[in-house]
Amino acid sequence: MEAFEYANPATVQEALGLLGKRWEDANVLAGGTDLLSLMKDYIQTPKRVVSLKGIKELGGIEKTAAGLRIGAMVTLAELLANTEVLAEYPSLAEAARGVSSMQLRNIGTVGGDLCQRPRCWYFRLGYGLLAKGPSGESLVEKGDNRYHAIFDNKGPAYFVSASSFGPALVALGAKVKLVSAAGSRELPVEKFFLAPRDEKGRENALQPGEILTEILAPPGAGVRNATYEVRQKEALDWPLAAASVALKMRGNLVVSARIVLGHVAPTPWRATESEKSLAGKVVNAAVAEAAGKAAVEGATPLGGNAYKVQLARVAVKRALLEAVKARA
Repeated sequence: MEAFEYANPATVQEALGLLGKRWEDANVLAGGTDLLSLMKDYIQTPKRVVSLKGIKELGGIEKTAAGLRIGAMVTLAELLANTEVLAEYPSLAEAARGVSSMQLRNIGTVGGDLCQRPRCWYFRLGYGLLAKGPSGESLVEKGDNRYHAIFDNKGPAYFVSASSFGPALVALGAKVKLVSAAGSRELPVEKFFLAPRDEKGRENALQPGEILTEILAPPGAGVRNATYEVRQKEALDWPLAAASVALKMRGNLVVSARIVLGHVAPTPWRATESEKSLAGKVVNAAVAEAAGKAAVEGATPLGGNAYKVQLARVAVKRALLEAVKARA
């Protein structure tokens, strides 16, 4: 990798003072599981790396009247050890559990997961975020697209959001707090993820000089939630498809539902028609099956990834059944 300056600030304000106005000026280092790979492959070549590991205010999990605050530097292992998360936010716990490597659980962070770059192999090989060939043609559309999007894939972005926690946090209606030298702002996680329209765009709403400091999830009591992921192998790997659900119930009847698919679009993908299909119903195998079918209506698979339609359908069905079982 190229030479860089390393900074280890003790506060958020100190860290902000070390960031630049352009992405190439400085990159933030959380757990490092993604950034270091990008730097080794010369995909990102920052002049300065600003570590957040020494900033205590970015840690901790706290239950408040407004819900649950999760510091951006909370590790996956810490998330899995938290009783509030296990009891009220099983969708988050299951997403963390899907990262099977103990090493990555102990170093990877929730904030880092939300901010990781696409895993698209064209991007990782240096063909740019939108994977264009020398004549401007899409390398994905007619190339090897086994792991690419089946929704929102009419171009120019074909990659899938790599975040494990994104679908669950969108389903829960969570927010993220973004801080810069000019102040702070809160965004729904659903609006944090973006599908870039050109090579200058990014896959999330972070701006140069900005840090994601915390995640704010609404109260989980009374909300039945679950995540189901489909992987090719049990060893460390990214899911082929995933679904996170959050159900507000009146007795056994669904009052409202949020269903979010993961790893099938450039952003976590809301299955709104599937959500509507559940209103006023008791979730059983037949209802969950129908919701799964509704969730994949409108999918437009590419040449090599039609199998994802079936995986996403099954993921929705199993996440729904798990959610009602967990709080039944």
